[in-house]
Amino acid sequence: MKYFSIHLYRKMLNCAIAEGIPADEFEKLPTPMSKINELQVVDAEEFLALHELLEKRLDSGFSVRVGQKMIIEDYGVLGLSWRTCSKVGEIFERSERYFKLLSNTFIWQIKNEGDISHVVLNREAHRRGMELSTEASLSATVVVLQAMSEKDLCPVQVSFKHKPAKDITSHKEAFKCAILFEQPRYSISYKTADLNLRTAKADASINSYLLQQVDEKTKGIKIPGHKIINDVEALIKDALPTGIPSIHYISDLLAMSNRTLTRRLSETGVTYRDLIKRTQETIAKDMLYNTEQSIGEIAFLTGFSEQSAFNRAFKNWTDQTPSEFRKNN
Repeated sequence: MKYFSIHLYRKMLNCAIAEGIPADEFEKLPTPMSKINELQVVDAEEFLALHELLEKRLDSGFSVRVGQKMIIEDYGVLGLSWRTCSKVGEIFERSERYFKLLSNTFIWQIKNEGDISHVVLNREAHRRGMELSTEASLSATVVVLQAMSEKDLCPVQVSFKHKPAKDITSHKEAFKCAILFEQPRYSISYKTADLNLRTAKADASINSYLLQQVDEKTKGIKIPGHKIINDVEALIKDALPTGIPSIHYISDLLAMSNRTLTRRLSETGVTYRDLIKRTQETIAKDMLYNTEQSIGEIAFLTGFSEQSAFNRAFKNWTDQTPSEFRKNN
């Protein structure tokens, strides 16, 4: 079954209500508003039919305006993972891994061409609703990247496979760049340098680590071992949604060589692998105890590519399965 997250369905309905359609009209839909809190996904064809219905009822460009209203919280666990990205462009790497939590109708792919990087949305538009959904996705991309960077990042070009609507005012306001239609692919293009920008969160946290390094090297103030461990665990936690980070990745963020980081950890009696395991276990236990996120989602957020691998690891850590731990705590 092809599907879309109920979060996206709800957002579309709320935007339509904000533009003047009475809420009670949506009780006639196959999935009425009164039922959406009971669901996680909606059938893709039903979702696309809603896009088509709203295009007829509202002004041209409604799908683009929906994209502009998206906020990171609307993406559920995927949005949660975005908040820990170090660089702006990492959201596409995470989207490639996690997007099935929102929809299984397409995937993202980055194609770097020197100074310009093209973020390609691989999907076939078999009906008008899919074209409109794509417009919403590319429009939302602009908003999300600006939120991640806290800068006014704008694409240099956006491309659509389909023909333009009669009125593309909403498109121009959303993208503020060259807009091409009847192209061979769906894509949104940015300066590569913009995608390599540190996220606002990364700037704040990583800068604090670098300042510690400056103090240690210029003032002779040695960073305590427990502080190094806390810093490494915090960076591992941020990186896990993309997969288990290499020691090279973490040492680079800390402005250390691999050898230096390994030695500093050894002085405290731990290895890098110990910290990976400890961080995964801590996060997993906290999410199982304090959230209602599914075990599959928790597995992804703790760096596992498969829930079965997470289940085995958790059983080794605690002698309980994740389900047993959640039930007993």
